[in-house]
Amino acid sequence: MGVVVAALAGLVFGLGLIVSGMVQPAKVLGFLDLAGAWDPSLAFVMAGAIAVGLPAFALAARRRETFLGLQMQLTKSSLIDRRLVGGSLLFGIGWGLAGLCPGPALVVAGSGGLKALGFVAAMVAGMGLFELLERYRR
Repeated sequence: MGVVVAALAGLVFGLGLIVSGMVQPAKVLGFLDLAGAWDPSLAFVMAGAIAVGLPAFALAARRRETFLGLQMQLTKSSLIDRRLVGGSLLFGIGWGLAGLCPGPALVVAGSGGLKALGFVAAMVAGMGLFELLERYRR
């Protein structure tokens, strides 16, 4: 049952990305261009996501298991360290260069978009490199 719910949630998330325009790199880059022809429409998408997410996370934080009876897996860490800041910077640079972040990139790659396929390949390579570095660090 959990797999079906996860698939449905992914489908709704993907459709939301399409409807909101988050899968259009030009629209995302227009949002990020604060000094030029700024497009504020994605700010409304983000505000809507925050409005839905805040109460959902507040509810989840008080629960030990999901509505499906699975263990709740929320991070307890609030540490802001150089690794978090560095990862955030890399994420933002990638978002600004490509106009895509991981979720929309997967949606666009699923439709055969070459730029998104390259982005996803680089993302997977970066995750693999991170895992190798983590193993070396340990």
